[in-house]
Amino acid sequence: MLIKTQRKRALSLEEPLLHPDHARPKTRREFIAQGFMAGAATLSTAAMFNLLTPGRAMALSEDLENRKGDCNISTLTGGKVPFICFDLAGGANMVGSNVLMGKSGGQLDFLSTAGYNKLGLPGDMLPNQPQFVNQEFGLAFHSDSGFLRGMQDSTSIGARAFINGAVIAARSENDTGNNPHNPMYGILKAGADGQLLSLVGSQSSESGGNSMAPMSLINPKARPTKVDRPTDATGLVDVGDLTAILNQSDAVSVLESIRNISLDKINLATVNTGLPNDAEIKSQVDCSYIKSAYLIEEFGDPSTVDPALDTDIVGASGIFTDAEFFANNRQAREFRKTASVMKLVQNRYAGAGTVTLGGYDYHTGERATGEDRDYLAGRCMGACLEYAHRVGAPLMLYVFSDGSVSSNGRIDDSEGGRGKGEWTGDNQQTAASFYLVYNPTSRPVVRNQQIGYMRSDASVETASSPAANNVNQLVQTVVLNYMALNNEEGLFETTMAGHGLGGPSSRDRLVGIEPIV
Repeated sequence: MLIKTQRKRALSLEEPLLHPDHARPKTRREFIAQGFMAGAATLSTAAMFNLLTPGRAMALSEDLENRKGDCNISTLTGGKVPFICFDLAGGANMVGSNVLMGKSGGQLDFLSTAGYNKLGLPGDMLPNQPQFVNQEFGLAFHSDSGFLRGMQDSTSIGARAFINGAVIAARSENDTGNNPHNPMYGILKAGADGQLLSLVGSQSSESGGNSMAPMSLINPKARPTKVDRPTDATGLVDVGDLTAILNQSDAVSVLESIRNISLDKINLATVNTGLPNDAEIKSQVDCSYIKSAYLIEEFGDPSTVDPALDTDIVGASGIFTDAEFFANNRQAREFRKTASVMKLVQNRYAGAGTVTLGGYDYHTGERATGEDRDYLAGRCMGACLEYAHRVGAPLMLYVFSDGSVSSNGRIDDSEGGRGKGEWTGDNQQTAASFYLVYNPTSRPVVRNQQIGYMRSDASVETASSPAANNVNQLVQTVVLNYMALNNEEGLFETTMAGHGLGGPSSRDRLVGIEPIV
């Protein structure tokens, strides 16, 4: 007698992932991967902000303006392509059921039926049938991809026409901290910077995300500032009660006067720290006063950086409705987190940002949980792309995860499972990353849509590229692609000294998109 086991219940976005084959989570990254921590952002507004005087203040006085360069105060209005990466903590499915990846001939050099079965696709949903291929975003997705459906719901048709991307075959370990996936320090080395700060991330970690950064790239002076809610963004320009008492122009004048009094004192011959770098210390003190004055002059009204007040992001004509954005649930928290990072990066207040979404270790023995979480990730990715379209700025959006999953072929025919294979276990052999590029003038031109490839059985061919079996070199590949977008591919050798990507001819096949600037 055949006894059919009962399918496991799908988990809501609010529920953590409990796996009998995983130890109880102990570290921060394990809690995030299993969904116990998912960025519990709240929304609040300080009453002080309602008292601020709108509009820009007068410019700084000439002597302070002349010191901006010495004090490393960025006044970028152009600069590099903004960069946002999504860290899907736990080992999400990236290819097959989401982005398409093929054999050595490219995305549409199809895998075997058994290979797609491992990637969660049944025989009647294979991408070698044209109706299951979607190329609205340039990069080919499975037409029923959770990522794709989410991005479609967050983007306009107009925005999609200006997007393209590339997928990278890249094996990485499952559920481990030994995956230095985060590329932000490398992006910083390539020149990304912002008016307020260099890097932001939704986690209070050295990388700004769940996965660590390559040790060789870490710059302690540029540790990402934690931003995962609107009040974190506005807090970057919190000037206390000064602008509640004075208008913005008067507040700038007061701080300039304080700076001048301080400068007169520290320049007295009797004031000496007794240290060899006495002059440098005095300069740093002076710069602190100048930066405070600049902060009020440029950002005295915190609404400038508040995503909750940006009608392109929230409201009747926004990317998110008020109900979606202000609700007290996980989806709304992830929307607020994403909006806070993209607001800072896309408006060049920050050079690059990481958004960590937790709970992507979803091999739960059914499919619906993974579909829901992929859709949520797609909504957040799509929001960044749509916002880039609305503000008319380019964007490189990179998506990675620590490891991946696979299916044993059993079909989840529930409504949420969508007739696809259940995710039943971790599988580092099916891992990959991808990136999408928005160019405000035209759809980006592809050089190599697929970097590396899979074998017919859906395992990454580890010899297909330097990134395929080395996460450090995957990060180097991402930085190379970022520099190529900025038309600085020729500077890679000096920027990333000691890299493992080979010479110029070898690196050419590792670049997905041609320059857009």
